[in-house]
Amino acid sequence: MKKRIFAAALACLLLTGCSPRATAPLETEPAAEGPEIAYVPLDDRPDNVERVVYLSHSLGYRLEMPELADYRTALDGQPKNYDSFQCGNPWSLYTWVLDQETAGCDRYILSLDQLLSGGLVSSRCVTEDEVSIPGGGTTSSSELMDSLLSTLAQDENNMVWLLDSVMRLAPTVGYQGGTLEAYDALRSYGIEPRPELTGAELTVERVTADYRLGSGGTPLAPEAFGLTETQVETYLAARERKLRLTERMLETVAGEGYENFRVLIGIDDSSAETCIQKNEIALLRRGLRKGDALLSGVDDLAFKAVAKLYLDESGWTGGDIAVRYYGGTEDQPACIYDFQPLTEIVAAHLDFFGLTEAADAELQLLVLTQPADETKMAAYYGALIDDLKECREQNKPVILMDAGNNRYGTAFHDALTKKAELGHLLSYAGFLDMAIVTGTALSHGVARYAFLQKGQQTETAERAFQRTVADSVIKDFCYRNVVREDVAAYVRDELGGNINNFWQPDIDRLQVVELLTQRMDQEIADVVKNLERSNFISSLEPYAERGWGGIALENYRFPWDRAFEIGMDIRLGAPMEPHKKVLGWYVK
Repeated sequence: MKKRIFAAALACLLLTGCSPRATAPLETEPAAEGPEIAYVPLDDRPDNVERVVYLSHSLGYRLEMPELADYRTALDGQPKNYDSFQCGNPWSLYTWVLDQETAGCDRYILSLDQLLSGGLVSSRCVTEDEVSIPGGGTTSSSELMDSLLSTLAQDENNMVWLLDSVMRLAPTVGYQGGTLEAYDALRSYGIEPRPELTGAELTVERVTADYRLGSGGTPLAPEAFGLTETQVETYLAARERKLRLTERMLETVAGEGYENFRVLIGIDDSSAETCIQKNEIALLRRGLRKGDALLSGVDDLAFKAVAKLYLDESGWTGGDIAVRYYGGTEDQPACIYDFQPLTEIVAAHLDFFGLTEAADAELQLLVLTQPADETKMAAYYGALIDDLKECREQNKPVILMDAGNNRYGTAFHDALTKKAELGHLLSYAGFLDMAIVTGTALSHGVARYAFLQKGQQTETAERAFQRTVADSVIKDFCYRNVVREDVAAYVRDELGGNINNFWQPDIDRLQVVELLTQRMDQEIADVVKNLERSNFISSLEPYAERGWGGIALENYRFPWDRAFEIGMDIRLGAPMEPHKKVLGWYVK
């Protein structure tokens, strides 16, 4: 009887033209308008390029970037930039920023790792201060920085965000000959506790002098870690160069005329131990001014800067947020690369964005942690999904963060796809390293929340917001725990290649992209269907929603020719009238 009633109801819906539908993805996109931000990326990975573009456009900004060859990173054996550069080109980037200033730009987000060292990976290896000038001659990184900062400071209308990082515990595998064995050895050397310095002891000279000492003041023998003296010398020289440049930058912006400069420093690949970073962190933290910050995460620095720039310019005065954890391990680091418990990292980011925890807040942050009890995993994420559905019924905006560090496999993602309305989220983060998940989720979510309160909604902004959600969800649900494993197995077992660099040995990269495209097209169907049948919040006062249109994914690629991350183009149909749910079907 129930089946006949359902069938009759469904037939009526079909006859009246109210079947599930979505607008077809557009072939061309409306051009972004609004104030311009001149942006020098950390490197050319998607988190530092495409996703920063999406976030900026979703807030009504236009993003201007240099030529790709000036900030691209090439791993060993890969084609170089201009046939000679394995990293970005500091001199070209320096002149590009000056060109933007001449053209009248007054908003800047600048990665110092890129401007001074050629990118994040390169910053871990560079030991010299010399910068080549095309046509002959050299200058130094410190002189380049001094000149750039002083020039930008001359225009009182400029708003400048300087992004920097605390060097991680070991350099990158597959760059300038770096091997996994060397990485492991140098990380073990770096993670060894050092003497803890405080007060007047915190100087660059004292911090760097203690690089070679264990916690008891006894010299650390390189051979005890399987290292040579040359390896340690190179490693420590790169750390010292980077620390001195960051301190010099902090001293500069502390002077008169730099009131409109903000500094955001990220902590990369760290540890809860009193490792080689801890004195560096303490020294740099002491040099921060009001408005500056030193937070966990590096690949999310641009997200945080764009979001905070918008918050400041929109007159954001802060807000309340309800925070709920599921999994029982929030009082621990989310992974071995974090230097603080998850609750402390979240609290530091809430403070940065001007948010205060309040149980009755409209804005919700739901966080899945690693499971305290493996036998209760389904109960942990089940409780989160129940609360997520309740928030949906109450029209409460939700930021969702998966800090489970792959411990739930695909089960949590599958359950979300079946039971939740993914497109209704303000933001989602779970892909890549745990150190950046908090900053990614909160920067996107808080920025969208503020935009719904303060911003002028446009078609470009709405579609860019949808891209931020689709990119996060699809890459995490479909690529990280499913397709990436297939790609890795194919590269390793079928092609005899290296999953961390498809050029060493040189394999048929077209075949790998073809496999990626085939497997993603197979795996995305349920997630895309969920998004296409979702509504998203288009206004808070008065509360209003719009329906997602169609989604088409194209041009799958490996930006660094390695399996770790992918890029893709996202075409969207125009937002539409809200989808309505009748007997489980979304109808017009």
